[in-house]
Amino acid sequence: QVHLVEAGGGLVQAGGSLRLSCAASGRTFSNYAMGWFRQAPGKEREFVAAITWSGGSTYYEDSVKGRFTISRDNAKNTVYLQMNSLEPEDTAVYYCAAVDLPAGWANLYSSRVYGYWGQGTQVTVAS
Repeated sequence: QVHLVEAGGGLVQAGGSLRLSCAASGRTFSNYAMGWFRQAPGKEREFVAAITWSGGSTYYEDSVKGRFTISRDNAKNTVYLQMNSLEPEDTAVYYCAAVDLPAGWANLYSSRVYGYWGQGTQVTVAS
């Protein structure tokens, strides 16, 4: 079992920055690929970014490429999402997710791959 807790959300002006963190507890964090998803009111949950267990590969949704950066610190059991140049369209509840993937391949863009989810943190970008 893996327990995930997000932090770092809040209200920011357009063009501003926030850094989200997701602290994991439970099993060996370094075995898990991690993802960030978001859900805006009235919309389905969508993929934002993902990172493999080693941090060697990262993946981004097109609209956040060049603005968001996912990273992880396995010594701290934490994954981060640095969000720069925020836009009102980025307003959503952001969730981190984990999948046990020490080797092999999985479609990290799909929410169905992930077995563990945090409770979410609200990000609001004011225009």
